[in-house]
Amino acid sequence: MRLTTLCYIEKDDSYLMLHRIVKKKDINKDKWIGIGGHFEEGESPEECLIREVKEETGLTLTSYRFRGIVTFVSDRWPPEYMCLYTADAFEGEMIPCSEGVLKWVSKKELLNLNLWEGDKVFLQLLAEEAPFFSLKLRYKGDTLVECILNGKEYKSNL
Repeated sequence: MRLTTLCYIEKDDSYLMLHRIVKKKDINKDKWIGIGGHFEEGESPEECLIREVKEETGLTLTSYRFRGIVTFVSDRWPPEYMCLYTADAFEGEMIPCSEGVLKWVSKKELLNLNLWEGDKVFLQLLAEEAPFFSLKLRYKGDTLVECILNGKEYKSNL
């Protein structure tokens, strides 16, 4: 079982996105994702979030919100539980990321990126200011085959 964080850092109606193009073997190869990563032993979700954002971007978060828990189930990788955050304030200067290219992307343009189908679902929930949620996403290969929001089947209108 894997525990991770993911954060969408906001500025000027845009999110800071990471285009994963560096690693040769990467489950997220060529996808655009938020900023985050795996928990280190003994870390709380917030400690993991702050560390991962600092490592990947050079930025120090000063205001963030825990938005939901996302459970990923797949026939190709072990289950993952992800703590999903948004952040609206930070300090510091951005640095190059060793995992890909960082870019501010207008929220209106997000769905034009190469995103996981499930990411589109939780990005929609974030845009709608949904209250804290639990989202289960089940994949076969790269195809999203099941989406459960707060214990009930969910059909996105995307």
